Amino acid sequence: MPPQPDVRPAPLVDRTAEAILDAAVRVWSERGGLANLTDVAAAAGVSRATLYRYYPNRDVLLKALAAHALADSASRVVAAGLDRAPVEVAIERIVRGFASVADHYTVLAAEQVELDLDEKERLIEAPIRAVFERGVETGVLRQDIPLDVLRELFGGVLLAAAKLAARPDIGIEEASAAATSVFLAGARPH
Repeated sequence: MPPQPDVRPAPLVDRTAEAILDAAVRVWSERGGLANLTDVAAAAGVSRATLYRYYPNRDVLLKALAAHALADSASRVVAAGLDRAPVEVAIERIVRGFASVADHYTVLAAEQVELDLDEKERLIEAPIRAVFERGVETGVLRQDIPLDVLRELFGGVLLAAAKLAARPDIGIEEASAAATSVFLAGARPH
């Protein structure tokens, strides 16, 4: 009899943990620091005991939210295929991806939670920097402005796109397109 392959079921996403994290983002986005874990549990549709089983205190929940936001952003960067897309398209994909998860980062910034900087650099900043380096090398982006200055300006565009995306009359797609257009209009060589 031939050996049987070692087949193990793929790990299931813990829906309760995901629901709690999603609820935390919603509640803290809406109410800020005034919200407590009881509010988060209610928004997630779980008991306080269940929430505490997953996240025993606010700090643990915020750290889990930071790890979740970083993983979500990293998966969006990978899915965007930045290295295969033309620079302009890659930049729009970055803006759209950030605008999609900006509410996570808004909460983390308001709560002064720091991401793992090494992971952030490796998973998010390095691929974005590569797009900008490629843009400058190929002449798609201005060479008369230092790369770090272009990236800093782009950070402001990302924040503006996130703010616009949160508006019900605009949304992610329109905000991303507008922010990308304005950025590229100033970042292209004259």
